[in-house]
Amino acid sequence: MLSLRSTTTRLSRRSSCAQCLQHTTIQAGCYNRPFTSRSSEQRLGARSQPLLQHNASAFQNPSLQGRAYSSKSSADELLEAIQDQYATAKDEFEIATEETEKKSVYAIEDRKAARDELAKLKEMYTEALAGPDGDEVKRRVGSRIRELDAAVENLNKSDYED
Repeated sequence: MLSLRSTTTRLSRRSSCAQCLQHTTIQAGCYNRPFTSRSSEQRLGARSQPLLQHNASAFQNPSLQGRAYSSKSSADELLEAIQDQYATAKDEFEIATEETEKKSVYAIEDRKAARDELAKLKEMYTEALAGPDGDEVKRRVGSRIRELDAAVENLNKSDYED
């Protein structure tokens, strides 16, 4: 029967398993060892090194450990508040746009509400930029705030046309 695997693939698998057996420690990726009747103590022998020695440095050096998944950085908390305000400002902008297109009686008031919400958003944004996480805040939400600001300013030109 013809095998599609190359000879080097088969040899590398065998050599890694043989390497595991020679060093008597379990290494990641060597799960294709043939079953033997020897007990695990006989196979592994007395270990002088821990099983997970290659990962032990991450536990010993705290700088190598990542942030816990449940904790939030101060930038995340700021961005969450800014994104909530952004959503409110964008909703007001969309309502004002619809009312302006309809030439509704409420269009002027809705445009004012959109400006007010945008002013709150810009104030939060400038305060966040002055803080220690200013670069990250600018990188993550700066362009969206500038786009919304330009759109609201463009919509405000309708105030002068009415």
